[in-house]
Amino acid sequence: MKIGFVGLGIMGESMSENIVKKHDDEVYVFDFVKEKVELLESKGAIGCSSSLKLAEKSDVIISMVPKSEHSMAVYKEVLPALDDTKLCIDMSTIDPSVSVEISEMVKKTGAEFVDAPVVKSKPAAIAGKLGIYVGGDEKACEKAMPILSYMGENIIRMGGNGKGLVMKICHNALVSQIQNGVNETLTLARAYGIDIESYTTAISYGGGQNFYLDSKNVPIKNEDYTTAFSIENMYKDVNICMNMAKESGLKLQGENAAKQVYDKAMELGFGKEDFCATIKAVKAMQR
Repeated sequence: MKIGFVGLGIMGESMSENIVKKHDDEVYVFDFVKEKVELLESKGAIGCSSSLKLAEKSDVIISMVPKSEHSMAVYKEVLPALDDTKLCIDMSTIDPSVSVEISEMVKKTGAEFVDAPVVKSKPAAIAGKLGIYVGGDEKACEKAMPILSYMGENIIRMGGNGKGLVMKICHNALVSQIQNGVNETLTLARAYGIDIESYTTAISYGGGQNFYLDSKNVPIKNEDYTTAFSIENMYKDVNICMNMAKESGLKLQGENAAKQVYDKAMELGFGKEDFCATIKAVKAMQR
């Protein structure tokens, strides 16, 4: 079974490298940035000149691209190469309704399609320990599971096409609200002379302990905003959540508060920094 991987960004680079290491057949890769392709070629992958060329050679086509329009572009391009022998796995975090539209387009060719967005960030991608939420027909999901296990260790099918993405957006919305709670209460604690080490230890003694604070307290203390997951990516996910709420007729006040912080962070030009840099936006909003 030959696997093709489109999109070699912060996450895709390590995800595809794990496939190269663990899979016993050819792995093809494509990205518009030539240097990214060359890096994976040095690891044993076979570079391709386009998504279509990759799809023609691959039994399984995996995509990991930034936005809904990018996923749509990939699958429109590869459509002529698809038939009932192909499985498509889109691991991008995009609008669920767009993913469903892509799935319908792909399945008309006879190919199978699943959405399989990931949770956790770069270190987990390197270790092959991502969480993966899967949406699609049961048979297609079963076929995808061994391939997904190259990249993740916690994999769960959430339902039909688009449901993996619904869960991913719910997950990231919750993270954004936990993060906002940390940012605000840490800012309050500091105003009263409590340092971040004491704050983090004290929080760990009670019900407020959370993975975000445990993993980000040191970078926040050191003002090290090296990107593992960018503000602009979380900004995209927060806005997808708000669009889903609008579609559903729901009012999500907590997520709206998080959106205001992300709006400010983007306005201040922090988009390329790690998403823990939102604490700078919270500070700026006090003025």
